[in-house]
Amino acid sequence: MTRTADRLNITPSAVSHAVKRLRDCLQDPLFERSQNKMMPTPACKRMAPLIIDNLSRLRQILQQWGEFDPLTSEHHFRIAMHDALEPTILPSIAKILFEKAPNITFASVKVERNQLSKALTSGQFDLAFDIAMPLKPPIRHENVRNDKFMILMDRLHPLFTSNHIDSSKVNSAEVSRVELDGHGQDSLLKQRISQEQYFSAEHISVSHRPTGAVLEDFMFQEQGFTRQVSVRCQNYYAAKEILKGSPFLLTLPSSIGARLLDSSLVSVAVPFDMPLISTHMYWHQNTEDDLALRWFREAVHKIMVDNNQPLA
Repeated sequence: MTRTADRLNITPSAVSHAVKRLRDCLQDPLFERSQNKMMPTPACKRMAPLIIDNLSRLRQILQQWGEFDPLTSEHHFRIAMHDALEPTILPSIAKILFEKAPNITFASVKVERNQLSKALTSGQFDLAFDIAMPLKPPIRHENVRNDKFMILMDRLHPLFTSNHIDSSKVNSAEVSRVELDGHGQDSLLKQRISQEQYFSAEHISVSHRPTGAVLEDFMFQEQGFTRQVSVRCQNYYAAKEILKGSPFLLTLPSSIGARLLDSSLVSVAVPFDMPLISTHMYWHQNTEDDLALRWFREAVHKIMVDNNQPLA
């Protein structure tokens, strides 16, 4: 009740009285307490999709009236994304809103991947960002960024300092220019490692899930490779600190890795071909006539694609 009240900007008492009126009208308790939680009754579960659909239709109708001016609008946009994506996406969104829509605010909130479609359908979020997924209408999506994998390791890691790397076993790809320190100094890292060295090393993987393969491991499995994961943690910033002074390797998207690099770490190319990581922007088709959300989607798409040229 409290969270519902916060969402509706009313008091918990007002929510409780509204639920009581619905119970009296529908002759059903609607919600029942179970293990300190309020769970919907079967009747409530049957009604909810129909009510949500009709509310979405009403919202769509109302959105077709009125005008939207980004310079004066005070809209609040709600964006769903994994926290690992925030450093690579939110700065661009904040920049464009600061420049073109100074009174608009936004909030970024995590949503579980298997709940993304439901959250967009219910209007819980206006936009979402995640890896490419085969979602069907009424969920719409488009590719806004393609990313490569890279490897981070400690600067004193034997694989980086060794002068005895077998060049015949090394992929020809090289790491792009990346910022290595706070003074804007760039360096083209020509250090490479072989597939044998990569899969003989110990690795760190990053996932919010307690068990199961992470994205890069699925890609390895498709190519018949496995690696030894010695440490599993929940975010890349923790993984970065673990790397320092350790024998581990961290494989991650280059857009994230470039932001983690400092004077204690180095980056090298992945010694084999890996598919690009595509980030998609998701929204519900019922919002396509919303002038504010249409402007927001187009603005975000443009700045993300412009920052990721060329978009293959």
